[in-house]
Amino acid sequence: MLARELAKRGYGDGQSFVTGSLLLIGGAIAMFVAYPILCVLTSAVRDDAGAFAPALFLAKLTGHSIWGFDCLTGGACGVAWNSLALATLVGVVTTLLGLAFALLAVRTDLPLKPLLRGLSILPIVTPPFVIGLALILLFGRAGMVTNWLALHAGIPRSRWIYGIWGIGIAQVLAFTPIAFMILAGVLAGISPTLEEAARMLRATPWRIFRSVTWPLLRPGLTSAFLIGFVESLADFANPLVIGGNFNVLSTDIFFAVVGASHDQGRAAVLALILLVFTLAAFAVQSWWLGKARYTTVTGKGDSGLHAPLPLRLRAASLLAVVPWLLLTIGVYGTILAGGFVAQIGRDNTPTMQYFLTAFSVDRGVGGWFLSGSAWPSFLTTLELGLIAMPITAALGVLTAYLLDRIRFRGRDAFEFLTMMIFAIPGTVIGIGYILAFNAGAIQLTGTGLIIVAAFVFRNMPVGIRATLASLTQIDRGLDEASLMLRASRAATLRRVILPLLRPAIATAMIYSLVRAMTAVSAVIFLVTGGYNLATVYIVGRADVGEYGVAIVYAAVLIVFMMILLLTIQAVAGKARFGRRDEAVAVVS
Repeated sequence: MLARELAKRGYGDGQSFVTGSLLLIGGAIAMFVAYPILCVLTSAVRDDAGAFAPALFLAKLTGHSIWGFDCLTGGACGVAWNSLALATLVGVVTTLLGLAFALLAVRTDLPLKPLLRGLSILPIVTPPFVIGLALILLFGRAGMVTNWLALHAGIPRSRWIYGIWGIGIAQVLAFTPIAFMILAGVLAGISPTLEEAARMLRATPWRIFRSVTWPLLRPGLTSAFLIGFVESLADFANPLVIGGNFNVLSTDIFFAVVGASHDQGRAAVLALILLVFTLAAFAVQSWWLGKARYTTVTGKGDSGLHAPLPLRLRAASLLAVVPWLLLTIGVYGTILAGGFVAQIGRDNTPTMQYFLTAFSVDRGVGGWFLSGSAWPSFLTTLELGLIAMPITAALGVLTAYLLDRIRFRGRDAFEFLTMMIFAIPGTVIGIGYILAFNAGAIQLTGTGLIIVAAFVFRNMPVGIRATLASLTQIDRGLDEASLMLRASRAATLRRVILPLLRPAIATAMIYSLVRAMTAVSAVIFLVTGGYNLATVYIVGRADVGEYGVAIVYAAVLIVFMMILLLTIQAVAGKARFGRRDEAVAVVS
């Protein structure tokens, strides 16, 4: 009724479908994104009794454990400085490594492209803490590499892997492929015309790279750094597994909620600081890029050859890439094999004990049943992920269609709210959902619905971006022709646009399900005995020292999601924009 009334007043292009879609998406974002964040903000300035306490808020906000500089005198720095230092380090290293990969893959003829493309998928289907767990098995005090060095090189055992260096290595291994995908796309999109012009003016390869290619890479470099920076800030699992005494904001938020102190006010303050850091990173990126334009592909003919890489830059890229490749192969080899030996590195006797503990199937009086301890969490995660998958894709496609095809008042604010979801760390979302839906009119805590909501609104921005990219390739003339034939916006979207958006819909569905299967930071506060998830189960097994069960579960998840990803891609297929291949019968 509200949508029809607003449409009569000319809002939403005068159509109830458009107005109703805006109200639906805006209301959903307000309830499941804005309201939880508002609860975090209000909880931060209240005491345990719920009373307004600004003095207590300032005391917690300026606490020595958050902003202390004791590391300068041999002590420990505050968690805010720890998080910033780690995020900056990871952002810089992942950006440089991603650039080295992109240069070798795009600007050389080295046979690395299939390997790099395969490795770029692995972090998407890998639970976020598994890399840290594999590093412990390799470089921990009793790890394989540590034992070998102690026996053959006389290097004493140590705990160096537990702390900033271990977390940094785990995050660099996890986030570098994302930087590579961003920079490879940007590098491939640079027109060779400018580089050829510089070569004709007798510029050296190094000068061409420094004065032509590097400035045009600026948007990609800032995006890659931003992704690494924000992902490092939001990462919860790796610091929990391999952090040791090095505390960061995400883990301190967790322990403030589930620890002995149970201080939700402190958790809210830490979540607020984490949110400010991530939003500030987005603001700095926008300011640094400014209003400069980086367009080089104009639609005009610009065939040509890119300038060759300088020899020193090519050698430096290889020196950076090879250790990363070797370490990645060692980590994933440990993950895939570690659960099927008695004790990897010490007793490599093959065994199915851990696999059967997690995924055994037995026969009883009533027939076959799933007796493994991992089955309940696996099936629950798959069920909730499958429920969230079509909702995420539908909301993402509908939101992108409204942003690209409809002009309405408040469009900029609407777009900002949809993309702000990406900037909010998962830990903040989890805290917000606890504060928002644990009491009051809407009580969702302990249900599967709250986990589905977290999945949907954490993963929706990817569906929006994928659909927007596809919509730019679809001529608006198709929409106009449909509307001129008196079809409604809803019919135009359903009959004309959606059939051409199959790749974007497949991307949104794949990403939604895979991220649901590997999510941990946003949902670790939301799981219950009835709704335990795969990642939380693995973290629990690793926390009590059952590394074999944790590793074999992670390996099963990785293989399962790779098969699932390839299956969905095959079923979804590719959009066809030209004439179909099938023969068309012509009736004379």
